[in-house]
Amino acid sequence: MNAGDVIAEGTQLGPAVRVPGARRLGIAGSDIASVMRVVIGSEVTRGTVLARTVRRFARVVKAPIDGRLLHVTADGDLYVAPIAGRWVVRSTLDGAITRSDDACVLVEGAAWCLGGLAAYGPDAVGELALGVDAAGDELRPARIDVRLGGRILVGGARIAAEAITRAHACGVSGLVAGAAPAAGLRVVFGETTSARGTVTGADGPTVLCLAGFGSVPLPREVFAPLAALAGSRAAIHTASARLFVFAPADAGDFALEPPALALSGDFGAVRALAVTCAPAGEASFPSEVTAEAVRCADEVLPAANVMPFDAAR
Repeated sequence: MNAGDVIAEGTQLGPAVRVPGARRLGIAGSDIASVMRVVIGSEVTRGTVLARTVRRFARVVKAPIDGRLLHVTADGDLYVAPIAGRWVVRSTLDGAITRSDDACVLVEGAAWCLGGLAAYGPDAVGELALGVDAAGDELRPARIDVRLGGRILVGGARIAAEAITRAHACGVSGLVAGAAPAAGLRVVFGETTSARGTVTGADGPTVLCLAGFGSVPLPREVFAPLAALAGSRAAIHTASARLFVFAPADAGDFALEPPALALSGDFGAVRALAVTCAPAGEASFPSEVTAEAVRCADEVLPAANVMPFDAAR
């Protein structure tokens, strides 16, 4: 099983339509199975012959709508439901299926993993490629063209709405960066549908914000491994906001403990902390009367505003 392979698919059905069967054919309800021309569960189009007698003066029952033949009652009536939509679930990992039942389809595999803050769009699979020269650069629309179609581009500190729109037009599979402007994301994707920021079926490529919103330069410990893994197959799983890279376990000697992230001051942009923080008891901040604090060099921050960058193999 490879990332992107279909592991489950199905349809969403609308309200079913009851179609008189045995009564229209002039037969007993128990005899309907002998004159059926379509198997239960089959998709049909409007006008498809569902059942037909073979008498001298033949009678037929036709599908009144496009849809799926769902059921035959004991009285010989038929139920046809329109197909309202289709859904597909694809594997996020390269690996093997170790469980498949009504509860889930479990795929186990090995990959390098980087957790982010929020993801937008459907799951994406493609070759990892660099779209910037440095961790603090913005991914410019001019750096995106059709030659990057099907790839997952790594940006730096920021991906604007213009770059997302151009990436979609060029067939780019996904975008990964430190942040993206919240207003730009709303323009492209509309309102979010979950606390993780996941939006499915949106008109744009998948976007993974690793650290926050606005502009957040990626720490060297995060950007350097991404640059080293460029050229490897990768996948973005939007439900967990994670990037998986399918490279050998010895692909590089990457740091497993990047610096923590913090909001500048009390309110402000997200940034990486280059120093180790220590508990500082309670302190007063403009946003609230008192709160648990941490001291990071000469700066005191609310403890809730400092969190580890979720990077792990």
